[in-house]
Amino acid sequence: MHFPPFTEEHDQLRQLVRNFAENEIAPHSDAWDKAGAWPHREIFKALADLGLIGIRFPEKHGGMGLDWWASTAYVEGLGYAQNGGVVMSILVNSDMATPIIAEIGTEEQKVEFLEPLIKGDKIAALGVTEPNCGSDVSAIQTTARKDGDDYIINGAKTYITNGSIADFITLAVRTGDAGHAGISLVLFPTDTPGFSVGRKLDKLGTRSVDSCEIAFDDCRIPQRYLLGHENAGFYYIMTNFQGERLVAAQTAIHSMERALESAIQYGKERTAFGRPIGKFQVWKHKFAEHLSALEAAKALSYQAVQKIESGEDPTKLISMAKLFAGDLAQKVVYDCQQFHGGYGYIEEYPITRLYRDVRLITIGGGTSEVMKEIIWKWTEMGG
Repeated sequence: MHFPPFTEEHDQLRQLVRNFAENEIAPHSDAWDKAGAWPHREIFKALADLGLIGIRFPEKHGGMGLDWWASTAYVEGLGYAQNGGVVMSILVNSDMATPIIAEIGTEEQKVEFLEPLIKGDKIAALGVTEPNCGSDVSAIQTTARKDGDDYIINGAKTYITNGSIADFITLAVRTGDAGHAGISLVLFPTDTPGFSVGRKLDKLGTRSVDSCEIAFDDCRIPQRYLLGHENAGFYYIMTNFQGERLVAAQTAIHSMERALESAIQYGKERTAFGRPIGKFQVWKHKFAEHLSALEAAKALSYQAVQKIESGEDPTKLISMAKLFAGDLAQKVVYDCQQFHGGYGYIEEYPITRLYRDVRLITIGGGTSEVMKEIIWKWTEMGG
């Protein structure tokens, strides 16, 4: 069997997304980074008009009903956007905050939240991380207390991508006792009284897109916004995180591809000591090593996709893919920036933005250290 099993349809999808990324995002990346803002409503609507927000979502709700290989082609196309923040915002909307709705949401929830999102009329955020807990999801303190047919929500979240622009949040709350068994997921409309957006965080990278603090002060939502079963949220989060971590690994891979492409081209144009700098053996060998490792990272991510498509638990492979690709990206992009010399330190060259943006990969969605813990846990279990 041909592997990876990309079809002509997948290739066409990848090219469609690439064209959009190169024409509608990349030319504006520098300006959007400097402004700390981007035309999110316009971009999401344009993506929706191309059918690109609901790639894996059910056709009955406006999606395309395609497979994980289609999502992989989609992420590969987004790799040409030259803006890690905008790509992250897009992926939070399509692949992090919302697949769980398609998987376990009620028909009413899908009509109210998923369908308008697929049409580009609503934007989603994922609300898990809190000021005092990140990777330790079982320690979240935001509470949802029952009151009649409603939940009353109090607490705070931080580092929330799309937090200030979202129409709703897939929100982790505590509905039970301390620990992982007392967590639930709810769909939270941001026009709910008592909800507020705090300061936008001043970040090293992904500068076009907001990451902010949000707060909940006696926010009342109906209990019908509960996703799945009460107190089963930890399991849902761990399952949902696998898609988040897979696209993070894929994003790291495409960041490395763009960095190497840029550096190799720069090496043909820049001369030193009478010849192109790309002709020096120290760099030829360095890039040969990175190109080889890049292919290994890509193969590992493709194996993880195949594991999902086969219906097997992909947790170990996805954790390996994120760990390997994320850590490798730090080395590859660093060397590509170093290769640019002084020009790699100024904003004129995209490698500078790429260097800032890729740093998030080993932190967001579970740190590299957490990935190692997961991998070892599965190894001990014989998985």
